[in-house]
Formats: sequence, C-alpha cells, structure tokens
Amino acid sequence: MKTVAVRTSNTTHITLSAQVNGWNPKLESDAQEALHTILEKTPKLASFKKEAYGYAIFPRITKAAIGVGGAAGNGVVYKDHSMVGTAHLKQASVGIQFGGQQYVEVIFFENEDAFEKFTNGKLKFDAQASAVALKAGAAIDLAYQDSVAVFTATKGGLMYEASIGGQHFKYKSKGVE
Repeated sequence: MKTVAVRTSNTTHITLSAQVNGWNPKLESDAQEALHTILEKTPKLASFKKEAYGYAIFPRITKAAIGVGGAAGNGVVYKDHSMVGTAHLKQASVGIQFGGQQYVEVIFFENEDAFEKFTNGKLKFDAQASAVALKAGAAIDLAYQDSVAVFTATKGGLMYEASIGGQHFKYKSKGVE
C-alpha cells in the first residue's frame, strides 16, 4: 500500500492511498463472480472445480485485432480452493481477424505437474491448444488435454477471426511484491 500525504493549507491534510503490486480485492471478487456465473450457466464444470488440483480464473480478458491481434488480462490462481496468487495472461495472434471483445477464461489443472508448469511460467498455449467456448444451451464435451482444461465465455464485443496464436502466463505468488 502506497500512501501520499498532501497538504492543501496550514490546517487541511489529505491522505491518498493506492494498492500497488499487492493483494487486489476487486480482482479476487471479480474472479469469484465470473466463476459463479460460469458454473451457474454450465453446471457440468462444478466437477472440474471440485476435483481439480488447482485452477486460474481470468475474469476479464480484453482482445482486439485488425490482422494482428492481442489480448491481456489478470487473474486469480487457486489451489485447494484457496487463493495462492495472481497471474497475468498475454496473447498474440495473426490471421484474418477484426474486432474487439472481452471474455472470461477459466483454466483447471488436473494434477500437481500441470499446476507447477503454470506457476513456474512453463505453461504456454500454442496454436494447437483448444479451449471450450461456453455458450448458453450448447452441449459441451468436457475433458482434460495434457492435464489442463480451458473454458472461455464471451462477456461482450464482436470478433471475426480465423487466426493462430498463443497464450503466455506470468504467475505471482500471494504476498510477493
């Protein structure tokens, strides 16, 4: 927590505080709300949450593209259903694409090895990785692929694309500045 005191006159003091590189309660509440919404819309995912070694929730990923695209978002990482850290997602893509959108991404880790790859920065999704796009009323086939299951749900926006790209993650353990 950074605090700055500002003196506006001899008798008036204003103190400003800001969260810098620390725990972000808004991100955590947004992540919980996003997970709750996804589980409500797709109850089959509850078994993933219950049985996963760990999971990461990115409540708002913003994506934009005109030929070349990029996306980024921050998320919360859980192990044993307790917050253990945060993560930053970056994505790049090339191809026929145009537009912008926001979406939620939830990643479930089937075992300790997959979780450790993620937290050590060694988990990257390439063009061959697939995410299940959750759509209202659609039947979905739920399965882990290389001990990781990825689900996305569009929040808003419009994106036309036929592209390839990849995602990279940067993990930060809770309490690390």
